[in-house]
Amino acid sequence: MLRHLFLVLGLAISMAHAGEQSPAKTPAQDQHDLAYSLGASLGERLRQEVPDLQIQALIDGLKQAYQGKPLALDTTRIEQLLAQHEAQSDKDAQIPQSEKALAAEQQFLTKEKAASGVRKLADGILLTELTPGSGNKPLASDEVQVKYVGRLPDGTVFDQSTQPQWFHLDSVINGWRTALQQMPVGARWRLVIPSAQAYGADGAGELIPPNTPLEFEIELLGTRH
Repeated sequence: MLRHLFLVLGLAISMAHAGEQSPAKTPAQDQHDLAYSLGASLGERLRQEVPDLQIQALIDGLKQAYQGKPLALDTTRIEQLLAQHEAQSDKDAQIPQSEKALAAEQQFLTKEKAASGVRKLADGILLTELTPGSGNKPLASDEVQVKYVGRLPDGTVFDQSTQPQWFHLDSVINGWRTALQQMPVGARWRLVIPSAQAYGADGAGELIPPNTPLEFEIELLGTRH
């Protein structure tokens, strides 16, 4: 929220002034580190709240205002833009988190669907063949031996096998069960699984938030009845 940004910025400037007014001289390195730390704190908050911000314009406005130089925009224009941004931020804050997550999921799936080499399986599962296979395909009642890596949409690894693992197909998420029955032994696939075929609106503890699509690289090593 913009009001929080102003709070951080105001704190940054007040701390800087306090340092200047203090009778005790601060070493140059401390001054540099303080300025950097304030910038990093403000930057982190801005990255979360205004992810598409034009950094150079931010720096120009901050520098001109801080140095008391004429601003590139008049006061009326600045106030208008800040009021519009504040209103949009308040509006966004009222949207339920579940709706935001579903919108983010749809955006992610649309982007993945448009990638080269991707084909769509049942239930919206997206498949990219990394290595072809020529062995048998498992049945719904079979066990499968796999190596895999699971990632969140931002690339964070939430699960992986360092050694081959055996699973009963009836014990895994729906997305795995659907895809692996079409996967020949020896194949390695990249799967993007919609949240409805993974952990849905409940998520999985602290590892997987609600309504999160998942990406897997799976190598099918064997199958048995």
